[in-house]
Amino acid sequence: MTADHRDPTARAGTGLAPVLYLSHGAPPLADDPVWTRQLAQWSSDLPRPRNILMVSAHWEDAPVTVSSTTGAPLVYDFWGFPEHYYQVRYDAPVAPDLADDVGKLLGSPGLSVLRDEARGLDHGAYVPLVEMFAAADVPVLQLSMPTLDPAGLFEMGRKLAPLRESGTLIVGSGFTTHNLSAMQEVSGRDGEAPGWSADFDAWATEVMAADNVDAVLDFMTKAPAARTAHPRTEHFAPLFVALGAAHGAGATPGSRSVIDGFWYGLSKRSWQLD
Repeated sequence: MTADHRDPTARAGTGLAPVLYLSHGAPPLADDPVWTRQLAQWSSDLPRPRNILMVSAHWEDAPVTVSSTTGAPLVYDFWGFPEHYYQVRYDAPVAPDLADDVGKLLGSPGLSVLRDEARGLDHGAYVPLVEMFAAADVPVLQLSMPTLDPAGLFEMGRKLAPLRESGTLIVGSGFTTHNLSAMQEVSGRDGEAPGWSADFDAWATEVMAADNVDAVLDFMTKAPAARTAHPRTEHFAPLFVALGAAHGAGATPGSRSVIDGFWYGLSKRSWQLD
């Protein structure tokens, strides 16, 4: 590890913190040795962030709202799991300064960014963070998605891009394919992915490698099996914020697929944009 490996602004050629889109998994992600190892390795290769801004598929709220800056318990926004999943803790520091910055970037005359001091991190935020930043020593703030409109979320991400200059890691947390009812077709965690999931994953890999933002934003008409891969689009939507944040810096970002493969037939593909 070089001396500047954890410098929050040390990104070759850009001086900007990277932007991530990751497939976050359900609470049982913690029991998957492959996925947890992949996330831990990914974070070890990142510069240490000053703070983290999470955009999770599991928080839609308008007007745009940020999570607690004074401390609030995690949101266990799932049902029917064994009790130990409700005992998970992730006591990361709060990020009031980041909330101030987000408010300045996203606020407009007559429309302020709200703060929900009762809302902690939901599982789309804390489940991957437990694996990536296990020490829970980096301040974290979560940001709601005020819309699922791809262009609107891309623009929101573009406005957030200046945060990268001071070392904020912007993370969109969703799932590259997400059809829970169709998971019943798959035999086990490592079962063969159904055609619709494999086809969508291959398409997403291709358009992301080509930096074809227009195709990504118009995925419901451009991608194969889009309506099966995403009966509702909230798990793909955080990618639009990530793309906006990557492009808002005024340069064409490079993207690379960091994690691939399938989990119960769902694509866990995840990207880093520099």
